[in-house]
Amino acid sequence: MTDAFEALAAHERETAAIAQVAGRLSWDQETVMPRGAAAQRGEEMAAMEGILHARRADPRLSEWLAALEAAPEALTPVAAATVRHARRAHDRAVKVPARLAAEIARVTSVSQGVWAEARAKDDFAAFAPTLGQVLALKREEGAALAQEGDVYDALLQDYEPGASAAQLSAMFDALHPRLVALIDAVRGADAPPALSGTFDESEQMRLTREVAKTFGYDMARGRIDKAVHPFSSGSGNDVRITTRTSPTDPFNCLYSTIHEVGHASYEQGIDPNYLLTPLGAGVSMGVHESQSRIYENQLGRSRAFTSWLFGQMRERFGDLGPADAEAFYRTVNRVHAGFIRTEADELQYNLHVLLRYDLERALVTRDLEVADLEEAWNARFEADFGYPVDRPSNGVLQDVHWSVGLFGYFPTYTLGNVYAGCLHDAMRAALPDLDAALAAGDLSGATGWLRDTVQRHGGLREPRETIEAATGAAPSEEPLMRYLETKFRDLYAL
Repeated sequence: MTDAFEALAAHERETAAIAQVAGRLSWDQETVMPRGAAAQRGEEMAAMEGILHARRADPRLSEWLAALEAAPEALTPVAAATVRHARRAHDRAVKVPARLAAEIARVTSVSQGVWAEARAKDDFAAFAPTLGQVLALKREEGAALAQEGDVYDALLQDYEPGASAAQLSAMFDALHPRLVALIDAVRGADAPPALSGTFDESEQMRLTREVAKTFGYDMARGRIDKAVHPFSSGSGNDVRITTRTSPTDPFNCLYSTIHEVGHASYEQGIDPNYLLTPLGAGVSMGVHESQSRIYENQLGRSRAFTSWLFGQMRERFGDLGPADAEAFYRTVNRVHAGFIRTEADELQYNLHVLLRYDLERALVTRDLEVADLEEAWNARFEADFGYPVDRPSNGVLQDVHWSVGLFGYFPTYTLGNVYAGCLHDAMRAALPDLDAALAAGDLSGATGWLRDTVQRHGGLREPRETIEAATGAAPSEEPLMRYLETKFRDLYAL
């Protein structure tokens, strides 16, 4: 038993280290890689995926796992979780042919560049054939994983183990009408003005680094760079984030950073004893998103924290437009028309996600084909938001996810918001003086509570169990909707 676990642990540690190197290649591709290197990078990524796939499908894993699973009572909780993760990864690997895994890595690496160029030119037709390639490969992968079961559910397991489309759809169907009703009510009320003027982009980056550290991001184990699409990458002692700047919208930079700091803090906060083990990364994208969204919204857009942020921005940029901290809070939380998911206000964000969830599910199940995707996107967007998409880069081409094969990822954004609503209720109960701390720019109590209840455990528990252990209740959409309704009825005097 001991020999089997030691052999398994050593194998998994080396696999995790190689996966981190592969992740660094992806970070490099998004930030500083020369454009002309795209085809070569595709080959490099395919080679790395081939190595990783071979390790995860290694026949020795079957022997070690069988020996350990034969006596589960002898396993500690950490060992049992390690075996659970290793079993899941191994079973997945042996179902997907090595040829297919490498081809997906190669095609999606190249596809990302094709998407970026098509987005810049507002030309969906230029991207459609490549997207068709990616989709065909992901359908093939999903079918291999599903083994006659639901193909979309099989793909979903890569991002939210244990979840199903039926479960998510029931939750989302409960959210959708209440969101639409609240948004309609808010649209009929007077909106606060936006910020006015221009904001030096270098100063934005200086401020955003200070805010990142305020939220607990350890710059000795991380870095902040600029990219078209903000993201977080890595785990353990090398966790990097990116953001973006706009001279007329400093909130884009600040809140993109706070969001990614939530992801990064989760990875940095995991028990160091789990480093380079199956437990040494966030347990799911839904739980990951719960951290980024609670950092960004329930903490970062709160009345208390924005009163502190108002002073910080006034010091650096002078007059912002809003006369005082209360007016600034209203401006930060302004509900506004827009096309871009990552720039959406807190209230409308989930409608963007639900649109993508429904469309990608239809693509995977062949109820929708790539040739009809743009039309379907535009029709759904206008139905949900009340105005038409003006160009592809503001519509079907805005997100990178499908170009890199992340089918099954989108629903975890809204699931993360649901989890964040649950965590926020529990945090408020545990920290009665939270607002006083936030108003002073002190995030340590909030981020410390999240680190203790969620982050340090990494992959020790299953996703829903992680939230249940932190909150004492099963996840539900009700806390999120109660929070949104209370906040925006107050803001808009409804």
